[in-house]
Amino acid sequence: MPVESILIAVGTDVSRQAALAEAAVAVAAPADAAVELVHVYSREEYETVTEELNYDTETPPSPDDLADRHRGLRDAVDVLDGAEVAYDTHGVVGDYAEKVVSMATDLDVDRVYIGGRERSPAGKALFGSTSQDVLMNAPCPVTYVRHGVAASD
Repeated sequence: MPVESILIAVGTDVSRQAALAEAAVAVAAPADAAVELVHVYSREEYETVTEELNYDTETPPSPDDLADRHRGLRDAVDVLDGAEVAYDTHGVVGDYAEKVVSMATDLDVDRVYIGGRERSPAGKALFGSTSQDVLMNAPCPVTYVRHGVAASD
């Protein structure tokens, strides 16, 4: 199955964005696939970023507008620009796993890239696993890029 489009789920941890983009570029560049950068905002994060970027709270920006300007995408965009991979940015507000899965479906992507960190089994049991929710419910293959591991490892 050819890969024509890839979704990178950009989370709040900016330190992971370059590694996610590098992993996606390894597939996207040779396949000439487009990348969809998706930033999922919690309601609180959306309101905070709206204030930080000095938007008028009477007429708040769309989540897509915020995603275009958000510093959380900068490292991923730099990697994609450097590799000359075409991309679009999207912003959505809501539950991270649910929105990543719905965007993967809506955008009809061939693969999803998500990041995460190691957690103990007890930590997973107590707090759940957003990554696991995406892995189990995505409409396409999901590549999990563990925090702290370079794309070439």
